[in-house]
Amino acid sequence: MTVNTGHQAVLEKHTEQEVILKIENLKKYFPIKAGVIQRTIGYVKAVDDISLEVNKGETLGIVGESGCGKSTMGRTLIRLYEPTEGSIYFKGKDISTLPERELKRYFRRQIQMIFQDPYASLNPRRTIRKTLLDPLVTHKLYDKTEEYDQRIKELLEIVGLDASAINRYPHEFSGGQRQRIGIARAIALNPDVIIADEAVSALDVSIQAQIINLLKDLQNEFQLTYIFISHDLSVVRHISDRVAVMYLGKIMELAVRDDLFDDPLHPYSQALLSAVPEMEIEENGQKRERILLKGDLPSPSSPPSGCVFHTRCSAAMPHCMEVMPELKEVKKNHFVACHLFKGKNE
Repeated sequence: MTVNTGHQAVLEKHTEQEVILKIENLKKYFPIKAGVIQRTIGYVKAVDDISLEVNKGETLGIVGESGCGKSTMGRTLIRLYEPTEGSIYFKGKDISTLPERELKRYFRRQIQMIFQDPYASLNPRRTIRKTLLDPLVTHKLYDKTEEYDQRIKELLEIVGLDASAINRYPHEFSGGQRQRIGIARAIALNPDVIIADEAVSALDVSIQAQIINLLKDLQNEFQLTYIFISHDLSVVRHISDRVAVMYLGKIMELAVRDDLFDDPLHPYSQALLSAVPEMEIEENGQKRERILLKGDLPSPSSPPSGCVFHTRCSAAMPHCMEVMPELKEVKKNHFVACHLFKGKNE
């Protein structure tokens, strides 16, 4: 996979980093209903007390096993799911409780999403013109039909498609081309933040590289901020500036990309990275030992007490079964939620 990285340029450009998105104690619980009257008997704790900051212009990768809450977090951030608790600050404004009318006026244009399945995210009965026209008309960006059509053709060319495709239907395109249309729709309103939810996982490897390069080019051209959600660690390593590792709705580790991949500290992060074939060799030339996790991923409807990872952790101590560790900075810009480590100031 050949990918334009440009991470150093991004980091140098944002030496004095501006926080564009801040999440405080975010929770998203889904009720479990049972019986004739559909009484709530429990909750699926998909996102459970997450706090983090996203810097302007960076790509924050979110990784973890299927079912860890990555996609739910992304959809909660743009209010496709309503938060159960917590706050979401965008440019300093709490948007977690905004009414829909104000949400549309203030927020919808500025944060967009690229969905996983390019075959399901486009309406098969709508032409590409209609698909890209809807957000432009909804937000009344132009006055004349000619101006709308000109913008749609411009968007297609930006993502590498011919403007003549404007009147074609989704079934006339390949998967990679459909994802380019999805990207065109996401950038149509000139957003500040784009959440990419498994945006390349349904594509062939050769097409993945093309889409990643396109995303990087768009980021540099339009000063975009990405939250890149994926289970593919090799893809995340190519595109991300920082990476957060999730497990059972919680963040286990958060660090600059190279720090995380070269020196993972949390036992769960170490196990994840050891399972990736191209990451078997460490920088010192030694082969990374494969770590096999015991047992299955617990249910988010009944997570373990204390540290949610203790049931599968070979380093678990009695204290781990009782207290969930805080996410704390153990070295510069490297945060870990594990009782094995003390914070920098402890």
